[in-house]
Amino acid sequence: MVVAAAYMADITVGVSTTLAVILHEIPQEIGDMGVLVYSGVPIRRAVLLNLLSALAAVAGAVAGLLVGERFQGLVDALLPVAAGAFVYVAASDLIPELRRRTLWGSRCGRWV
Repeated sequence: MVVAAAYMADITVGVSTTLAVILHEIPQEIGDMGVLVYSGVPIRRAVLLNLLSALAAVAGAVAGLLVGERFQGLVDALLPVAAGAFVYVAASDLIPELRRRTLWGSRCGRWV
């Protein structure tokens, strides 16, 4: 629905939001595949489960577009939620990773 709201606001906002979501989802799906396969799920089933979860996002975008056509005020409510979601991802996932330091003196250069 976030992507749908972005397209309803402006095509440029929609395209940039779609790009941001894709760039976020590719490594996310790779990680999900790794977790599923590592936990013993066969590869074909893991791919199917990942595909089904990705289709849920597409269904949400379609539902958002259909509902958004009927309720024009929905865009005004969903855009702040979309911005908050991206800020949350940046604050909770990306910033802590950027703040990590390496032990330069160690043999493996591990992260702390």
